[in-house]
Amino acid sequence: MMKFFLSLTVVLLALPVNVVYGQDRISIRSFDDIFPAMEAPRKEKVFSPEGMVISTERISMMQLIPSETPGLDLSTPVLERRPGFMLEILQVIPYSEKSADLVTIYNALGKIRGLKGRLYHSATKNENIPLFEDATRIESMKKIQAIPDPPFVTALPPDETIYIRLKDTNFGNTYYRADISSNSQGLLYSMTNFKNLTYLLFPVIKENKFIAQLYLEPTADGILIYSIAGADVSDFVASKINVPSAVQKRLEVIIGWVKSGIETAPGRR
Repeated sequence: MMKFFLSLTVVLLALPVNVVYGQDRISIRSFDDIFPAMEAPRKEKVFSPEGMVISTERISMMQLIPSETPGLDLSTPVLERRPGFMLEILQVIPYSEKSADLVTIYNALGKIRGLKGRLYHSATKNENIPLFEDATRIESMKKIQAIPDPPFVTALPPDETIYIRLKDTNFGNTYYRADISSNSQGLLYSMTNFKNLTYLLFPVIKENKFIAQLYLEPTADGILIYSIAGADVSDFVASKINVPSAVQKRLEVIIGWVKSGIETAPGRR
């Protein structure tokens, strides 16, 4: 028995100092591990408060290619929809006083009501206005009555699916399915619209034609946030509405919500 405990002690002492206990995580990757050999000008943008945004029309491949994320498919769900445009956002949020782990990120993503009232800049009105007038979880695709956000958790739960209603200032009530999955390094939050997005009663994006993949990973440099989104829209809609700009604004608001939730989440070390 004594030999067993001595052996266990040796193993524990041999582990890297950045082990995150309670998760299947052995070491924390750096930004350069995930995006190796990125050019300095691009990397500077990634670490800026605005992050780096790449918007491309009629494409079939990602412009930013992260290293392997086992068990999490970032690109296929977007590319298989053959989107009329694709948007990628990459940003690293430096830690403030405390670090954050996957449980902290999960808790931040759970507070859907925190999206209500978050501001974006309206070019037409030249002022900052709320993007989502209301935000709530709903029970399912068929039962759309509001339900409370869950309490904070202390351990990362299994993969799950939730349903969300956002009252959009431009598109009215919008409905999304969010699939949450994780591996030992990061967490993937995948949003798809399960009802049409409409503007003045006209469908702008039909059901299941929009998807946004939000990948978050605590790194040695800060919290990495990588988002890839795409939508299939008709040429007529594209000629009337700047859909890439509309999607970008919404993703930026969602990323800001996640950042705020991480900063205020209890249990950060």
